[in-house]
Amino acid sequence: MHDTRWSGEDEARQFARAILSIEAVTLSPNDPYTWSSGMRSPIYCDQRLTLSHPLVRSHIADAFAKRLRLRYPDIELIAGTATGGIGHAAILADRVSQPMVYVRSSAKGHGKQNLIEGRMLKGTHVAVVEDTVSTGGSVLHAVEAIREAGGHVSVVFTIFSYGFHVSQEAFARLGIKLEALTDFTHVIETAQEMNVIKAQDVELLMRFQENPSAYSEAFR
Repeated sequence: MHDTRWSGEDEARQFARAILSIEAVTLSPNDPYTWSSGMRSPIYCDQRLTLSHPLVRSHIADAFAKRLRLRYPDIELIAGTATGGIGHAAILADRVSQPMVYVRSSAKGHGKQNLIEGRMLKGTHVAVVEDTVSTGGSVLHAVEAIREAGGHVSVVFTIFSYGFHVSQEAFARLGIKLEALTDFTHVIETAQEMNVIKAQDVELLMRFQENPSAYSEAFR
């Protein structure tokens, strides 16, 4: 299944179709995956796979660049999150001719013990790139690190967002706009159209998005 054609359908559906086709998102509503946190989930995302598909990778960069130019013309620096956001941040930075840094999940234990790798001047307006946003914890950690270093962050770009309430609240609390190319709802709708899942699976999948903890507990 490698249907990565680009049609006239809306952008969110195009990206949903693309990441389903290359299996950067897979669905297993009746036999859920186990995340590293221990949570059970009917959906598994590996957006690093998008880097291995030139057409998909290029369309992601084009979409990020278009939104950045139209909506955030004051951006002066692109920051990728380690490790998922680094590749797409580098491509985006090249597309818009901006410098780039990346943000570690924790500071190095040697040398200058940097948390932010690369050069960022205080007062710089920064756009952060992450490949997937679930709870938002890791990418907002990067946002806070940039702010503590004197940077100004108002937007995070991501390929896919789960749309969890907890992440929406966290982004709103920090005054950060989330620009997602596609999201959980579009992926589920598109997966049904592609016959990846059955109609009876949709309710179970949407129950996970509404309350992931309750869904997870039901499978323990």
